[in-house]
Formats: sequence, structure tokens, C-alpha cells
Amino acid sequence: MNYALTDEQAMIQKMMREFADEEVAPGAEQRDKEKKFPVEIFQKLGKLGIMGLPFPEEYGGGGADTISFAIAVEELSRACGSAGITYSAHVSLGGAPLYLFGTEEQKQKYLVPICTGESMGAFGLTEPNAGSDAGGTQTVAVEQDNQWVISGSKCYITNASYAKHLALTAITGKKDGNKEISAIIVPTDAEGFKVIDNYEKLGLHSSNTTELILDQVKVPEENLLGKRGDGFKQFLITLDGGRIGIGAMAVGIAQAAYDKALSYSKERKQFGTALSKFQAIQFKLADMAMKIELARNMVYKAAWLKDQGKKFSKEAAMAKLYASEACMQICSEAVQIHGGYGYMRDYHVERYFRDAKLTEIGEGTSEIQRMVISREIGC
Repeated sequence: MNYALTDEQAMIQKMMREFADEEVAPGAEQRDKEKKFPVEIFQKLGKLGIMGLPFPEEYGGGGADTISFAIAVEELSRACGSAGITYSAHVSLGGAPLYLFGTEEQKQKYLVPICTGESMGAFGLTEPNAGSDAGGTQTVAVEQDNQWVISGSKCYITNASYAKHLALTAITGKKDGNKEISAIIVPTDAEGFKVIDNYEKLGLHSSNTTELILDQVKVPEENLLGKRGDGFKQFLITLDGGRIGIGAMAVGIAQAAYDKALSYSKERKQFGTALSKFQAIQFKLADMAMKIELARNMVYKAAWLKDQGKKFSKEAAMAKLYASEACMQICSEAVQIHGGYGYMRDYHVERYFRDAKLTEIGEGTSEIQRMVISREIGC
């Protein structure tokens, strides 16, 4: 087993680390306060060829692997959790379904703009009554005059305000008494389509989280993504890949919190001694470093399995579950090490703490990950 990054992966890591430090980190705190989406950052990433990193060059992508994608998400998240989740969703939820299930014509029309950064990637799955139970979908698409007429709503959709189109799930009929759920590509400027961005969130304030309202939205029949009735299966496959992204995001935020805590512990003195010299603080930092290393290894393993064309559902769920819960623990400890200063915005760790919570919820809650793992081990 080779733990060394390839030359290409190491190059991407170096480039993304420098970009994150120079372009993303400096304004992260201010963007969080102002709830400002970092449009300029993603325009620059588009020019660097990063927006389509794991997709083939023929679609404007970078032809890189999933480990490289995880590295990019981690480095962005280390600088700013909002930038990390925006990029992760753009690729794994916006681009991946089009690449995996789209026709060649759909890829040219809809995947290329995502890879080049002309459009942010988004995916319409969650609904007010269909969160962990995605089968509870109520949005309906009726076939009429060679068109799909779609009505319903979606919630907590990342990037939709900046997406020119997105794939969403809808009920297209019934089969054997069960809902037939399909995925359909919908332009966001279609008549009857409304994107609402007014959520008040705990964290990730400079990411875009929206509600979608569809009122008799009409799209051509050929906008069906993949086979009719395969929507449920498609989004389960999509979420498997997305969990690698959320795991990498958790690793990045945890790394940032640990770095701040380690640095602060060396500078801050109490009772005439640096905090880092107290065994209680040393043990906290040792545990933080260990959990980050383990989480990163799990994320890389899941990514490697995906790249090898092997089954990775269990490993992706494990990586996302462990990394997210470790991230919350590490961010909490980082605040604790900072003491009263950790509760203040100027020291950043409170932002990491707020941003971290989403990693335990998005792309399937921790409870759902345990269900996936239980199923995969044969329970």
C-alpha cells in the first residue's frame, strides 16, 4: 500500500494550498460576517482549471482523480468552510450526476459550463418532507406534449442562486404501487422557477443555501437524466461520491482548528508557562492530531476505491461519519484551548466550530451513515 501522493496530486495540493492561503483565507472572516458569496474566488478557480478537476478534459475538466478532488476540498475548507462546501457541492452534486448519467449531448450542454466555471453546480434533492427519507419526495413531473411539467419545492439546496441549471428529483409516475422517481435537468431561468436565498444559518454564512419553488415549470422530454424511474438509484450513487467531499471538508476545517489551537497554545502563557507545556493541553492536541490523520486516511481510502472502480459506499460513509464527528470534537477542543478568546470572532475558532456542524448533517446525517454502514456489513 503506497501512501505517497503522486506527482500530480502533490502539485494540486501545493497549488490549492497556496491559492487557499493567498486568495481564500484573508477575507474569510469578513465574508462570514457579511454573508457574502465569494464569486471572485470561483471565477479564479475556473481560470485555473479547478472547477472541473475530476472530469475528463473533453468536457473542460482537469482529468484528475477523486483523491485530487478531496485534496482540493480539504485545502479550500482549511481556509474557509463556505468555500469548501461550495466547491464540493459544485463537483460532487452538480457535475457528477451529469457525468455519470447524462447523454453525450447533455454533457456537452450542461456539464461543460460547470467544468469551465460558467455555472455553479447544484442538485435538487432535499424537500421539506424529504430529508433523510429522500423517498418522501413530493415534487411531481407530469409528461405532457413532449414536455415535463414540474411542480413542487426543494430546500437547503447549495449553489442554486449561481447555477444556470440543475438536476432535480421528481415523481414521474407510480410503479407497482411505489413512487417512480426520476431526475430531470432544469434551467434555473425557466418560467415558473424561483430561487429563494433567505435562510438564517448557524454557520457557512458565505455559502449559498436556497429554497427552490417550481410552479408548472416546463422542460423538454430530453432533459430526463438517465433512465426514467432511476432517480432514486442515481442520487444514492451521487451521495456516495458527495460523502467523500464532505469528509474532506471536515478534515480541512479540523486542520484549521488544530493549527490555530497549536499556535495559540505555544504563544499563550498562564502561571508563567506556555499552555503547550501543560500535559492536559498536550493530550488534547495529540488527540486532535491523531483524529485528523485517521480521518484523512479514511477519506483518501474511499477516494482511492472510487478511482479503482471498486465498491466504496461503506468506506465513504465511514469516512464522512468519522471525519465529521472528529471535526466537531476538534473544533470544540480548539475553542476550549483558546478559553474566552475562543468564544470571540477575532480568533476564528468559533467560526470553525459553527461551520463544522453541517458536516454531521449534510449528505446524510451521522445516523444515516450508521444505517448505510450497518447495511453494508450485513446487519
